[in-house]
Amino acid sequence: MAVGARSGYDGPEDRADGARGESVTEENTSGDGASSGGEPDHTDENGARPRKQRSFWKELPLLIGIALILALLIKTFLVQAFSIPSESMMNTLKKGDRVLVDKLTPWFGSEPERGEVVVFHDPGGWLETAETPKPNAIQKFLSFIGLMPSAEEKDLIKRVIAVGGDTVSCKEGGKVVLNGKELDETAYLYPGSMPCQDSFGPIKVPQDRIWVMGDNRQNSLDSRFHQELPGGGTIANDQVVGRAVVVAWPVTRWATLPVPEVFDQPGLNPVAAAVPVAAATPAAAAAGFAGAIPLVLWRRKKRAARHTAE
Repeated sequence: MAVGARSGYDGPEDRADGARGESVTEENTSGDGASSGGEPDHTDENGARPRKQRSFWKELPLLIGIALILALLIKTFLVQAFSIPSESMMNTLKKGDRVLVDKLTPWFGSEPERGEVVVFHDPGGWLETAETPKPNAIQKFLSFIGLMPSAEEKDLIKRVIAVGGDTVSCKEGGKVVLNGKELDETAYLYPGSMPCQDSFGPIKVPQDRIWVMGDNRQNSLDSRFHQELPGGGTIANDQVVGRAVVVAWPVTRWATLPVPEVFDQPGLNPVAAAVPVAAATPAAAAAGFAGAIPLVLWRRKKRAARHTAE
């Protein structure tokens, strides 16, 4: 048996150190974890040196960067915080409240529904006289990544009363009428607020648009006051940022924003117009029967000819 192949001989080679047939010039072969220099060599079972753990201060910038990227993605695709600048939605929302707006469901084709509180971009002409505060650089950055409500964007928040295909109206001092049904809005209207102080409608809301009103009707410049603008006071669905789902700040005001039950009452959906179907007169039936006879005879003749050929 050739056990000394590494030395170039056919037999075992005696060494001064008593080793037989193996090199002793390599390090870490003694199995006692010591190198040739006498210092411990910290390696794992595969002989690889473990990486030295980074210090917390070296990893902190990376963690901050990841957190900022996640915050930006959440603000862009999931939820965004908005600050309530006026009293038009009292008492549902008070001035200074922070609400979280769901921005995810619109990405999957969800459209605004009756009763939802939504944030939407100014379609043009709604906030011409409104002045927005000028934030500093830090506020702009925090708003950009979603850690602070936007202060520059001209966005509004109202409640959806009617959607595309609905007919909405109201007589002075009366209730809002939606598709022929009166709405009992006491659950969300500001105490003492009338459903409408001036008459409007009936208005047929175009498809893919919504009619919005504030909960504090006497202090809300909503769809009623912009009927002279393109769209007749309605908002395009693609102008809607998302649905406000929760009051997040202050903590004493924390609350969800569900759809009021009045919008779930039966018969609220508009009745689809029935498509008239013309009844077949005896003359029309006779004409159809007469026209079918030649076709039947032709098919029978063709089938008989095919059987004869076979």
